[in-house]
Amino acid sequence: MFIDIAEVYIKAGNGGNGIVSFAREKYVPNGGPDGGDGGDGGNVIFEVDLGLRTLVDFRYKRKYIAEEGEKGGNRNMSGKKGSDLIVKVPSGTIVKNKETGEIIADLSKEGQVEIIARGGKGGAGNQHFATPTRQIPTFARNGTPGQEMTVILELKLIADVGLLGFPNVGKSTLLSVVSSAKPKIANYHFTTITPNLGVVSVAPGASFVMADIPGLIEGAHEGVGLGHNFLRHVERTRLLIHVIDIAETDGRDALEDFDVINRELELYNPELAKRPQIIAANKIDAMQDPERLARFKAEMEKRGYKVFEISAATNQGVEPLIRYTYETLKDIPEVVLYDPANRETVIKPENDEPPFIVRRENHYYVVEGPWVDKIMATVNIYNRDSLQYFQRTMKNMGVIEALEKKGVEEGDTVKIGELEFDFVP
Repeated sequence: MFIDIAEVYIKAGNGGNGIVSFAREKYVPNGGPDGGDGGDGGNVIFEVDLGLRTLVDFRYKRKYIAEEGEKGGNRNMSGKKGSDLIVKVPSGTIVKNKETGEIIADLSKEGQVEIIARGGKGGAGNQHFATPTRQIPTFARNGTPGQEMTVILELKLIADVGLLGFPNVGKSTLLSVVSSAKPKIANYHFTTITPNLGVVSVAPGASFVMADIPGLIEGAHEGVGLGHNFLRHVERTRLLIHVIDIAETDGRDALEDFDVINRELELYNPELAKRPQIIAANKIDAMQDPERLARFKAEMEKRGYKVFEISAATNQGVEPLIRYTYETLKDIPEVVLYDPANRETVIKPENDEPPFIVRRENHYYVVEGPWVDKIMATVNIYNRDSLQYFQRTMKNMGVIEALEKKGVEEGDTVKIGELEFDFVP
């Protein structure tokens, strides 16, 4: 079973809570605060495993949750960090945020690891809140939540060369004669239901990977005939060999077939249409009209394409095609689908986000935002000292000033997270 797309939920571990504790020893009955910090939550990490070939495992397990950090202990003991959760994926896996559609990681190298969801930070114990005027702090911070999201996993085959063309033009046959791959071959449309990979050996130490992409049909860019599933695997290839049935055994026109397939590439992803292409005019052994080949070849060469006359079934002309392909690959750089250097455009740093916003909702003034959410997660609303600390933080961050600019008056109700209170200037 070939599974090349999956949807899973991931959740990093929450940070452990800091604790309230005071030193109690035989000769020190009223010692100072010694509440320890909570441990950080575990990360969710994806790692490339070359032994995997599909995403089929994600069909049966759809939730991946890392371990939470332990709460702090007394005597300034910090809680244990939650264990990271390692998730193995096949090479060539793209990880996308389902909500935004943006790429989080491109896992394409052996042993590559990427943190997909980061664990929450452990909360601070009460030892950190002692001051000359507050020597007995009776509150601590809770840990922050770990990141969570639903991600889409897409497997895009890693191959140097992609065999492109309509169904039944001979792509699978060509792959089978130039590599050790043994694709199933039969005489009907959509012969190849799943992509096949093969290593083509040109000489000792000289080889490249070739992918037999399932046959495309008109409308593939719109998903017709599983078009999106097939086109996905062309995106990583550096060079395309466009296999054409020059004998036109199915009654189609060879030149029209070429134009249709390239139009589908252009409509699906304009960058694909710019990839170098070599034309393999296949089935010359079954051709009845030699002039047809001459006309096709003249037109392709006028457009700047190199044309090889081959018969995959009899191996005629295949060796020159493969050698030319190998030499051409030397001058074509690797395809970069996602550059980790640009990750800041995908996951925005916290300081790029507004810390909070104030809005009017019916009879309430609502304060919300990522910074507010994190502060609220660390506050114990049932502890007076913790609430006072929270109030000072709100004032120092400009929340009170922002509320006044919005027109809040004494006695108006303010909502911050789950906390509601009457505003007192």
